[in-house]
Amino acid sequence: MNEYQALMTQRELCNRWQVSEATLERWRSEGIGPIYVKSGGQVRYRREGVLEYEASCLRKSTFEAL
Repeated sequence: MNEYQALMTQRELCNRWQVSEATLERWRSEGIGPIYVKSGGQVRYRREGVLEYEASCLRKSTFEAL
């Protein structure tokens, strides 16, 4: 995978998580979600960062992280 393929667009992440772009934008402004790259007014997410964030959200129960 080359460096470009390692980045996801906002729309790709929204499709993956089945949320609207507005929701993702709000979460980003609130500091929720994976780190991102912003260049030239475009937001991109590192696939590695998305996977790491998803792993950090895994729970055994409502009280315990894995």
